[in-house]
Amino acid sequence: MERMSSVDAAWLRMETPTNLMMITAVLWFDAPLDPARLRQVVRERLVERFPRFRQRVADARGEWASLHWQEDPAFDLEAHVGHRVLGPPGDHAALEALVSQWMSTPLERSRPLWQLHVLEGFGQGSALLVRIHHALADGISLARVLLSLMDEGAEDHFLPEAEPAPGGPAPGWMKLLRGARAVVMGSRAALKRGAELISEPIQVGDLVRAGARGVSAVGRLTVMTSEPPTVLRGELGTQKRAAWSAPISLDEVKAVSQATGSTVNDVLLTALTGALRRYLVSRGGPVEDLRALVPVNLRPMDEPLPRELGNRFGLVFLELPVRREEPLRRLQELKRRMDVLKRSPEAVVTFGALNVLGMAPSAVERRAMDVVTRRATLVMTNVPGPRHPVFLAGTQLAGLMFWVPQAGQLGLGVSIFSYAGQVTVGVSVDAALVPDPHRMVEAFHEELRALAREEMPPAVR
Repeated sequence: MERMSSVDAAWLRMETPTNLMMITAVLWFDAPLDPARLRQVVRERLVERFPRFRQRVADARGEWASLHWQEDPAFDLEAHVGHRVLGPPGDHAALEALVSQWMSTPLERSRPLWQLHVLEGFGQGSALLVRIHHALADGISLARVLLSLMDEGAEDHFLPEAEPAPGGPAPGWMKLLRGARAVVMGSRAALKRGAELISEPIQVGDLVRAGARGVSAVGRLTVMTSEPPTVLRGELGTQKRAAWSAPISLDEVKAVSQATGSTVNDVLLTALTGALRRYLVSRGGPVEDLRALVPVNLRPMDEPLPRELGNRFGLVFLELPVRREEPLRRLQELKRRMDVLKRSPEAVVTFGALNVLGMAPSAVERRAMDVVTRRATLVMTNVPGPRHPVFLAGTQLAGLMFWVPQAGQLGLGVSIFSYAGQVTVGVSVDAALVPDPHRMVEAFHEELRALAREEMPPAVR
């Protein structure tokens, strides 16, 4: 058996019936997938390359029990790659309903914590629903794993690069010391080289000569107040709903960013902020600035994924200027707040906190996460995908959407994914809090159009 890292254990123990710690993705194709070829790709590039996809969580009892990974002696690929027909009419709405259903269904703990579902009957093609537990890896790593299944052409046979298998097993105490040293050294490396935020990426920056900022980041997290009561917060249920937008032209978003002197990420976050404002107004308010928890990747993107994957990211609190009514002023204020975060070590501080929580009893960890999540209203992630079309098992990928889980008392997640010149926006909501997620998606479109009308020069429109 292999001892689970404290950060991975934190995400496993964080799961509750009202917030399952799964990363969910849906991929769709204009032509049918070849199930046999897909299973071969999954076996070669997923199961054989990354041991976590063959391992299950060993039984651990007691609040202080250590968690371990162990090889599943009864591993069967067929149990993890399901196949079903999407019921009529086989359209976007039917796919959303099925994704919502599976997003609300926990993974089987007696097996490795992942599942693929091939869905026939989606339009003239097919879809692929992916569910992977957060304990295996963080969102950006799993996005890289999924994209490593892809080829640049229909007949390519690309294999992802991975680190060689480590040597023989080390004693538990030695692994713990190595893990602690890796956290310290990894955090320093992240600060020196600049950590990459999933959402563009932005850079945390070189803070070697400004170590005192770490103290100020801890102080900010300590004194941060709870979020104001809105319709987006409340008692959670076990049913989730997923919705996602029609594709948005990335060139149109870039045109707005160039015309306003901002980044693409600034424009997208401003549209999200405006969409939240519109939704709050439509539900009768109140309209208040809201915080988003944003994951920050702390693993260098130019290095191959380690075979053991794992979680290597921190979190920052981004205050969204929801109360700003004018789109331009909202964009300017959001850009200012983002620029402050880019120079903050907050992500490394929260990564260290997660590492400590993973070694604490489950009850302590859950209590701490409740405190943290009372200081935010939503989770927001933004992953840049391939710039050109790619293929899975010989079939061209038409689009992809993903959702990371919400923790504690959070009931709203927003994800943005760019692929082949298009941007797709998705929301994952607690059905009891947000019964109409499509209104939020449509509000995002409306806000992008408002930014284009207000800010773009006539010659660019």
